[in-house]
Amino acid sequence: MKAPRHILASLTRISNLGEVPFTGEPRPRDQWDTGDYVVGEVGEPHGLSSIELANGRMVEVAEGDLVVGAFGQRCATLEAVGDWRSIGDDLHMEALTSAGLFGKLTSKSAFLPALMPLKYRGHVLVAGKKAAMRDFVPILPQVPFTLPIVLIVGTSMSAGKTSSAKVIVRLLKEADLKVVGAKLTGAGWYRDIVTVRDAGADWIFDFVDVGLPSTACPAEEYRRALRQLLARVMEVGADVMVAEAGASPLEPYNGATAIEEIENNIRFMVLCASDPYAVVGVVHAFKRKPELVARAATNTQAGIQLVEKLSGLRALDLLKRESIPKLRAMLKESLHF
Repeated sequence: MKAPRHILASLTRISNLGEVPFTGEPRPRDQWDTGDYVVGEVGEPHGLSSIELANGRMVEVAEGDLVVGAFGQRCATLEAVGDWRSIGDDLHMEALTSAGLFGKLTSKSAFLPALMPLKYRGHVLVAGKKAAMRDFVPILPQVPFTLPIVLIVGTSMSAGKTSSAKVIVRLLKEADLKVVGAKLTGAGWYRDIVTVRDAGADWIFDFVDVGLPSTACPAEEYRRALRQLLARVMEVGADVMVAEAGASPLEPYNGATAIEEIENNIRFMVLCASDPYAVVGVVHAFKRKPELVARAATNTQAGIQLVEKLSGLRALDLLKRESIPKLRAMLKESLHF
């Protein structure tokens, strides 16, 4: 009998599951762990019905399809919250992200469509052994991280960090610099960092590359993974890294831990803000002033003026052509290119 077809979500992109035979077999709960690759059977979708593949493309799924993702946790302030540890005896769960972050939904915004329903059908076994994201991460020796960093943070998720990163990458490539794009924190999605590559980044990395389905995990676990990520970045021979810390530094995704690790390398910091008052809140709570405020809070001249009045910080609408020479000059001054 032919083996059932499995749809491999993008959290499997670091693995070889597309090249080797595997099975999906239930395992007792005491063998479950974050990052385990598992098989979920799709229920009847009433809202979101797409899965992100390992190449970043989206594919529609149907009831009964088998999707391979990974156990993880999501703590999104504006969309959904869930965790694999909350899966009940009925084994029902959801795709917490389209990248295949699997867990039980515990809280959801009324503005978000229903998440894809799944039922746990088993752990992925390769040659009889449980497969997990951490199994596919080579351990590199620790090396000093010496690259200058343009860091992009936000007042919340969906604050415009990725679109700002794209603008900055283009300007750095115009200056003939070799650029790494990196997403340091957040929940596993491939499309954000792929768009940075599309903007011209020579290399892209994210926390999935070092075995994390999301960075909602203990700080020390995240710190070890981040150091491995930085070691990978040092191998490629870049001139500068444009790094995005997903969500905001104060949310449960270890943004503050990330900034603590790379603080000595930050040469230019952009705060993408949802509104002018959020700028004041994040700067006060985090006790660090960015060089620039951008995105939704700066969509109009009135917003820019209010940001500058409330915070005393420079603000630019990076989607306006007239802002680009000003941003270029600021980057040149900070990075000395």
